[in-house]
Amino acid sequence: MSHNGSRNIKAAARVRSLFRAALVLGFALGAVTYARAQPVSPPDTPFLITPPEGNSAFWVGHAVGTQGYVCLPTSAGASTASWTVNSARPEATLFQDVGEQDRQIITHFLSPNTNPNEAAPKPLPFGNATWQSSFDSSKVWAQVFDVNSMPASIPAGSHPSCPNTGSIPCLLLESIGSETGPTGGKVLTRTSFIQRLNTKGGAAPGTGCSTSADVGRQALVPYTADYFFFKKDK
Repeated sequence: MSHNGSRNIKAAARVRSLFRAALVLGFALGAVTYARAQPVSPPDTPFLITPPEGNSAFWVGHAVGTQGYVCLPTSAGASTASWTVNSARPEATLFQDVGEQDRQIITHFLSPNTNPNEAAPKPLPFGNATWQSSFDSSKVWAQVFDVNSMPASIPAGSHPSCPNTGSIPCLLLESIGSETGPTGGKVLTRTSFIQRLNTKGGAAPGTGCSTSADVGRQALVPYTADYFFFKKDK
């Protein structure tokens, strides 16, 4: 093969590589634009889990994942134990219908809050519920909102927006921090509140954690839910 022929093959390979990268980037940007353009209409919800006036939904994702539980003593030195219901660890992927099929838009997990806002608890726990954009890697951290000193939570099966009895509760969460992506992306940094609705599954097991002999056991329970993201009105 001639030297010029080798150069031409390498040049063609570089062009194909750049073309593939452009297609990927174009899809990602197009998907974000498409998602932002879609009207988001949350269902009617009880007052306790409805965001305050002045906030509007701008994005929604359907989550598929697990809630993680650890069996711990009910108190220091106790001979009884229970699953850590109040500190379940979420791991989920959020999808949205973009075009002809569902596309991943957000990942949901537990991570340290590295940019807390004024609503963040002091001191911060070791990790907070996190949502990270699959498009620009921006993040938002959130915790259950307090309404007149009551957690913004309703039992599953108690309302049409939360119909599946025996599942994890439906919630209203408040942003307690956010962070731009490594290239300056801000898709999720404008989030003020998040609703978790239409939960199915995810509740702590009914057995396997009752005595000190069970301490240390872990369980991953599958769940699905709809997450609605709200931002402050301008």
